[in-house]
Amino acid sequence: MKKLGILAIALLAQVSFAQTNRFVYQVTSKPDISNKNDIKTENAYLDISAEKSMFYSENRIKRDSVMQANRQSGGARGFNREQMDGLRTNINYSIEKNKKDQKTFYKERIGRDQYSYEEDRPLNWKILSETTKIGDYKVQKAETDFGGRKWIAWFTTDLPYQDGPYKFNGLPGLVVKAEDSTGEYSFDLMKNYKISDFPEMTTFGNVIKVKRTDYVKQQEKFKTDPMSFMNNQRGGGISSPRSGGGNQNPADMRKRMEERAKEEAKRNSNPIELK
Repeated sequence: MKKLGILAIALLAQVSFAQTNRFVYQVTSKPDISNKNDIKTENAYLDISAEKSMFYSENRIKRDSVMQANRQSGGARGFNREQMDGLRTNINYSIEKNKKDQKTFYKERIGRDQYSYEEDRPLNWKILSETTKIGDYKVQKAETDFGGRKWIAWFTTDLPYQDGPYKFNGLPGLVVKAEDSTGEYSFDLMKNYKISDFPEMTTFGNVIKVKRTDYVKQQEKFKTDPMSFMNNQRGGGISSPRSGGGNQNPADMRKRMEERAKEEAKRNSNPIELK
């Protein structure tokens, strides 16, 4: 009986260690440079295990769930447009950090495909002596320049993680709060809990691995000529993901795509990374 008790404790410890810890951050941004009063707020997840961590939008998982249910029903359920519009996100990327090799990978959709690159710029932190308390955590201040912005972060060693939201890592603790010096972007830890495993992320199109500089070029190209991505990825044909066929007038389709791309570019004219 004693051996069984020890075995049960060991198994419980293994299960607990295998669990993934989810940290929920409130992300606040001012993505439209022409309208700083347009403040966007949403939640994002930082899921951490012993091997890796992932940062992504809460609404993305909710949208994926709705779309998956629709596919499983053969489209019988239909889409509730109001519901889907309510699940829109300004965090259109996901970020994975591998613990073993300390590499960070960024993934975002351009056109119909997913582009992925390895972050090639180190985060050089300056740890300051200033401390305070945020929520239940004692935190310490740190600063870094990254992506054209100066960032102020507050990290805690009360939790056994050296990680943070977005691409932030490399501090001797978990980032509880991070904000750029202009107040245009901020990440605030709201709560945390355990989950059984990482959720399955729905991927549309191909995953194209590129260098970061090439990704930036592709992103700029999409803003000016979105139809070139649609044509290349459809073998020269033009069809709408919502039309269900090739009955679209090419000129009308191009105009709509260009208008949507311009609207998207305006909504994101003040990106989190300026360079």
